[in-house]
Amino acid sequence: MTDLVSSGKISTSTLGESVRPDFPILERRFGPNPLVYLDNAATSQKPRAVLDALVNYYCDVNSNIGRGYYQLSMAATDAYEAARDSIRRAINAEHADEVVFTPGTTAAVNLLADTFGRSAVSAGDQVVVTGMEHNSNMLPWRRLCETTGAELVVVPVGPEGRVAIDRFAAALGPRVKLAAVAHVSNVLGTVNPVRDMIGEAHRHGIPVLVDGAQAVPHRPVDVRDLDADFYCFSGHKIYGPMGIGVLYGKRELLSRLEPYQVGGGTVKGVTLDEPVAYVPVPARLEAGTPHIAGAIGLAAAFDYVQQLGWTEIQRHDDLLVYAAIEALESIARVRILGDPAAQPSGIVSFVVDGIHPYDVGGHLDRHGVAVRSGVHCANVFIDTFGEVGTVRLSFAVYNTEAEIDLVRRALATVQPGFWTAEHPTERFLATDPATQNQH
Repeated sequence: MTDLVSSGKISTSTLGESVRPDFPILERRFGPNPLVYLDNAATSQKPRAVLDALVNYYCDVNSNIGRGYYQLSMAATDAYEAARDSIRRAINAEHADEVVFTPGTTAAVNLLADTFGRSAVSAGDQVVVTGMEHNSNMLPWRRLCETTGAELVVVPVGPEGRVAIDRFAAALGPRVKLAAVAHVSNVLGTVNPVRDMIGEAHRHGIPVLVDGAQAVPHRPVDVRDLDADFYCFSGHKIYGPMGIGVLYGKRELLSRLEPYQVGGGTVKGVTLDEPVAYVPVPARLEAGTPHIAGAIGLAAAFDYVQQLGWTEIQRHDDLLVYAAIEALESIARVRILGDPAAQPSGIVSFVVDGIHPYDVGGHLDRHGVAVRSGVHCANVFIDTFGEVGTVRLSFAVYNTEAEIDLVRRALATVQPGFWTAEHPTERFLATDPATQNQH
């Protein structure tokens, strides 16, 4: 690490230590071990600013929105719509009504597949995805193709875990009605050239959905600069609450979508014998009582990272990724997958030859280190590497070099365990419910 810093490849960062007091959960201990939380690609911890925003909403404003003509309801409505506009500014959307609140990325992709997808895709058409997609940006399109008679086209991933732009461009053609691509891989942290991919698709008149779940915690996202037609992400990965996410869509595209769900808040009025008149987006796509506190908490999370500064966050990402690479490369039998140093995005995935990833994850857990082991809901991607799974280190603003050094020391003593001995090539044990969430 010293060599990398002195060479100018990266610079030092004190962000991790300075922000740790902002995150109450980091005070926890597991026996003699402090919590070392390195599973941020799955979900991040929450700073006091977000927790305070949630508590303040429930203590001071709690009421349903758009339903009541009394002060508290109107205050809740104003807070909810202010949160929407805050997200609009954060991702540089042009209009607030281009921001639709959803329960998360998975819900956003399913919403789009069941509205835009069903109206645009029919038998003989194609939907293009890449081989690195999370199941949440693979399965909705696969199901759409299976039910409509369309074809799912998967652009293969190269040996370093990258999608070559020429291979992506070659998959586009007159039959393609939509392309859906990850901005950043949740397995390797690979950054796709989404701006170029969108440009290639637009030359064929093809709209593009970008799964930004792993991008928004690590880099500023400008949907207008990308020219994304649709962009989605989850709040809980950027220090916000669980159960809230965003589907951004260009106004002219969102306005064409039929309601995904129907019910309260989606209609102007209902009779038993006249056609239903639906309200405009985004309310038309937010049936029922929304996660009002979640939206407010998500806006607070974006405020928090913007106050830290994207330059500082990215410098910190660089430091941790390079420190992890140096630590892992010093350990016998450890292999890093992909090229996380190319554009550091807070993720480093590795395997320990001869030891099942679950045994590695369990060993680290006994040292108080929380990591994700398995296929990371990206089976197709893992298959391209011929691995049963990986161990993933994923970083946040509160992680430190000292935590990475603890990982290094713990890995030096890892030994084969139950999974290696009894199920060396298994990913799931269907008869054991305790293993079902280990991936």
